[in-house]
Amino acid sequence: MTTTRRGLLAGSAAVVVGAALDAPAAQAHTGSGSGSGQKPTVVLVHGAFADASGWNGVASRLIRDGYPVIAPPNPLRSVASDSAYLAGILATLSGPLVLVAHSYGGIVVTNAATGNPNVKALVYVAAFVPDQGETLLGLQTKYPGSRLSEEALDFRPYGEGLVDGYIKKELFHDVFAGDLPKATTELMWAGQRPADVRTLGEPSGAPAWKTIPSWYLVGRDDQVLPPAAQRFMARRAGAHTFEADTSHVAMIAQPAATAALIKRAAR
Repeated sequence: MTTTRRGLLAGSAAVVVGAALDAPAAQAHTGSGSGSGQKPTVVLVHGAFADASGWNGVASRLIRDGYPVIAPPNPLRSVASDSAYLAGILATLSGPLVLVAHSYGGIVVTNAATGNPNVKALVYVAAFVPDQGETLLGLQTKYPGSRLSEEALDFRPYGEGLVDGYIKKELFHDVFAGDLPKATTELMWAGQRPADVRTLGEPSGAPAWKTIPSWYLVGRDDQVLPPAAQRFMARRAGAHTFEADTSHVAMIAQPAATAALIKRAAR
């Protein structure tokens, strides 16, 4: 990405994370709540090293504003099986849907939404937005800056020949959630849900973002998924892109801005 392009993103779209998220969209999208006035169901999908409680601050704001919300568990076992699991949940929901993903949840949503006519918008929060055949590891290392290296992980075997990865205790705060209180991240570390390490190299399938409008919230201080990678994926997907001075867990550190972006996508 050129310096000029990065500057434009940081200086224009990024500045409006607060006030401008409540302004009319520059490019109107009328699919989500069209005609009937029915608010779409918002589906919140967490990533690795986390669980659905990370969405609590966002979910409470959406529920207060009358949006139906569901935050299902993400199994974190493989891209294919996690995507199939989410697709199965989506098939049980009627009416328009807005899918919101954090981190690894992005690859799951990108695959699970493909072919589902009820999905009207995709919202990525510091999340992976792969094209077909791309992997998490390839996107994470496409640009420098990630501190989530092999050395940052503890590996624990489970089953026969299977291995889970956990972020090490001494690195969890600074790498994963540097703008949260350490007392909070200590609890997050204790309850972190690991991902099967095979997900890092598993290729993604046909991407839903090629046919469904998308929005993206870039975390400028992200130490897991480099901001340059986030901007690249958002630009490629044609996403309405905004930025915030936040760590990888933007939905926890800045729930109001995250909820505002989701509501914008749900219009």
